Amino acid sequence: MTREERYQFILDYFRRTQPQVTTQLVFGSAFQLLVATLLSAQCTDKRINEITPELFRHYPDARSMSKASPEDILTYVHSVSYPNSKARHLSELSRMLVSDFGGEVPSTPDDLVKLPGVGRKTANVLQAVWFGKPVMAVDTHVYRVSHRMGLVPPTANTPRKVEDYLTAHIPSSDLSKAHHWLLLHGRYICKSLRPQCEECFFDQYCPKLLAGSKLEK
Repeated sequence: MTREERYQFILDYFRRTQPQVTTQLVFGSAFQLLVATLLSAQCTDKRINEITPELFRHYPDARSMSKASPEDILTYVHSVSYPNSKARHLSELSRMLVSDFGGEVPSTPDDLVKLPGVGRKTANVLQAVWFGKPVMAVDTHVYRVSHRMGLVPPTANTPRKVEDYLTAHIPSSDLSKAHHWLLLHGRYICKSLRPQCEECFFDQYCPKLLAGSKLEK
């Protein structure tokens, strides 16, 4: 199976089994999606969905959160990973949204990554989920699964290289959904420490079984 055939096989499966897929984070606005995505780094969506209702009850938008100190925000996010830095970033980005963008979340990636705590992955999630643009967000799950499933070559050894490779090989109409397909496959099946290979539809075609595989570069 060439890499091109592998893409076709994997994408066809996901198109058939998960035609409608999106983030599992719960949000009511672009700002809330931004906050939830920032908080979700190195943390589970389940945990984020448990703490954001109370956070958003007090700070539903950038203007209200911009008036809060990092200590105020920490009260509601203390149970997530890296709570102190995330609380600080939320306070700072809210103020920047108000001062530089009229309280609205910008739609361009260049503006998004100017916000404190917002990297390319978070910016791409906003681009795909809220603004409906054909971009690929690469988190740890997408990075791991892309390599394990033979979708990218070993030389794609950074998140940006994986993003660029996937973007070049996945039709733009599937790109934003493919992020969720790969992420969810990594979260529930192709796990980091204990992959559930016996539950994986792709197990018989997994590169782990293909010694000397000649997947196309």
